[in-house]
Amino acid sequence: MVSESSDGTGESVGGESADLALKLLVAGGFGVGKTTLVGAVSEIRPLCTEERLSRAGESVDDTEGVERKSATTVAMDFGRVTIRSGLSLHLFGTPGQDRFWFLWDELSQGALGAVVLADTRRLEDCFPAVDYFEHRGIPFVVAVNCFAGARTYGVRDVSRALDLDRGTPVVLCDARDRDSGTEVLVRLVEHAGRVHTARMLDSVS
Repeated sequence: MVSESSDGTGESVGGESADLALKLLVAGGFGVGKTTLVGAVSEIRPLCTEERLSRAGESVDDTEGVERKSATTVAMDFGRVTIRSGLSLHLFGTPGQDRFWFLWDELSQGALGAVVLADTRRLEDCFPAVDYFEHRGIPFVVAVNCFAGARTYGVRDVSRALDLDRGTPVVLCDARDRDSGTEVLVRLVEHAGRVHTARMLDSVS
């Protein structure tokens, strides 16, 4: 039996050994591809809480650049990925609109790290997610979802534009592609592992 520990890892119950389960968040602006990424990499049927966009939300949902989007996440997405025997990732996709941000604090409890998805056509939309994780000390990587027809920017350009802390990884990806999405998650786990190890060493020095 596995329970979720406060640092995002699975722990044993009753002294028995257990597989390691890491909790990761997938965040970013409205329509950037969070649900798509979770669905593409999940080995189980993902849990989605999408609802159709309505006229009532037109005044608060900025659909410029994603006019064809017809639904939105109103709570969270959930998926699971097995990286290797004994190691799995539990993915929680956050809602993108401002009015659902009260859910972020709950979803981020116990998270090892986060993926911030970015669309270079609406790069400013991921600033709130970047600020959120920086202020809370949650390690994250920025994954640029390469939409067809969007201008291509190098990872250094994106890092400078977002004013990221030194060492924060920026990767290019296709949120629709399982291998591409899995590579982003592996990069996040590696980065988060380095950050948490460094913090532990600092705390005992």
